[in-house]
Amino acid sequence: MKPTLLILAAGMASRYGSMKQIDGFGPNGETIIDYSIYDAINAGFGKVVFIIKEEFVDNFKSIFEPKLNGKIETDYVFQNFDLKQFGIEEEIYREKPWGTAHAILSARNVVKEPFCVINADDYYGYDAFKKMVDFLSDEASDSNFSIIGYEVGKTLSEFGAVSRGVCKVDAAGNLEEIIERTKVYPKDGNIFYEEDGEEFPLSFETPVSMNFWGFTPAVFKITEKLFVEFAMANKDKPKAEFFIPLIGENLVKSGEATFQVVPTSNKWFGVTYKEDKPYVQDSINQLVNNGTYPEKLWN
Repeated sequence: MKPTLLILAAGMASRYGSMKQIDGFGPNGETIIDYSIYDAINAGFGKVVFIIKEEFVDNFKSIFEPKLNGKIETDYVFQNFDLKQFGIEEEIYREKPWGTAHAILSARNVVKEPFCVINADDYYGYDAFKKMVDFLSDEASDSNFSIIGYEVGKTLSEFGAVSRGVCKVDAAGNLEEIIERTKVYPKDGNIFYEEDGEEFPLSFETPVSMNFWGFTPAVFKITEKLFVEFAMANKDKPKAEFFIPLIGENLVKSGEATFQVVPTSNKWFGVTYKEDKPYVQDSINQLVNNGTYPEKLWN
């Protein structure tokens, strides 16, 4: 059974609300999602599931179905505010959904095979998808999951400091914890993070999480239990979010599961602000020019 690619896109309403709001980065207007799916197909994934808001399903289908028809199976699931599906009868006010770990629960009824989760607006590179397919096919179990570890030096921005989840890894290559560093930046040929006004060095190769996780469907039951606890504990905090690293932290600390940190030498880049667009376009054009991708991605 080929693994499934789960794409987190429910939080992207401003970018994906209509056809004209799809950001084009490739030579023919390809989105970053296009490059992720292209790499996933070539790596051996068998299905892609989009996690979106229900009101955008027609837009997504009109954009992606013509490209992907006959190339990979597709499905669409919806992240919403309905807590009754988790047995929570209490009304809890929210300004937006509950975060990335809550989002993957949207796929619990359609994903029955090992799967990985990625962000829709991040470029990850083929190597990461191939290594994840190999892990999910050969090593994954209900107590052995994974995360792709990127070299921090290949994830930085030219536009200022960034937040990065720094992975602490044991001698066996398994995750011990993810430490959120909120100000990471290059300076004078080196890399630093700032904490309490002090500067600390990071080596170029330090592994960081860019939200590329590998699971089996067993994680859904675990996540649902944790989410119910989180929702009730944070019912008076309308901006509290239930993130995927919270699942990893809970499972590692409890000893219920290990997370293998799978290293990749790929360069990561992503788009958060409009100012990122020229840099991302240039990065993709370089990949097209060096033959990594065809000029026209989908024929």
